[in-house]
Amino acid sequence: MSAARAGKRPRLAAAERRADLLECACRAFSQGSYRGTTTAEIAREAGVTEPILYRHFQSKRDLYLACLQEAWTRVRALWEQALAEEPDPGAWLSAMGRAFRESEKDRVVICNLWVQSLAESTEDATIGAYLHEHMREVHAFVADVIRRSQAAGGVHPERDASGEAWIFIAVGFLNAVGSWLGGLTERDIPAIVASRRRWLTGRE
Repeated sequence: MSAARAGKRPRLAAAERRADLLECACRAFSQGSYRGTTTAEIAREAGVTEPILYRHFQSKRDLYLACLQEAWTRVRALWEQALAEEPDPGAWLSAMGRAFRESEKDRVVICNLWVQSLAESTEDATIGAYLHEHMREVHAFVADVIRRSQAAGGVHPERDASGEAWIFIAVGFLNAVGSWLGGLTERDIPAIVASRRRWLTGRE
């Protein structure tokens, strides 16, 4: 009887198994929390034993940090696709923001992990150090987009690309917090985005 017919997941190559574990872990941590989610639960969801999970990730923390990187990899790919499909340099940031808001899965996962990491960083110096470098990487990507937009005439040349990149990221956090707390209406975020666009490009 095959593994599939026996109700078990088929044997995967090491890279495929690691990707499957990351998928399950990203979902579990995002829906729960770093402290509240156990490696036993993640292994069970992935259809493996904990020893197999620990062959790929040395600790729960290593798995969590790998989830942060995986979530960012997916969002970065989402943004790169949005940029490739938008010919107007003045609309690049808007295209990235729209793609982020419309991608329910990727947006929720990375926002949840970011907020959790902020809380965990006060107790875990390793997570704090990783989050610092991680957010610098996200910021560098956004700042580079803004500088390229400025070079192409899309964003006003006097705008500070580094500062504007942090504001762009902060609006993403604001969107996430507003969704959880109910403090923002459906019209608030588009209004904020439109205001930022006018400031950056001088256009409506």
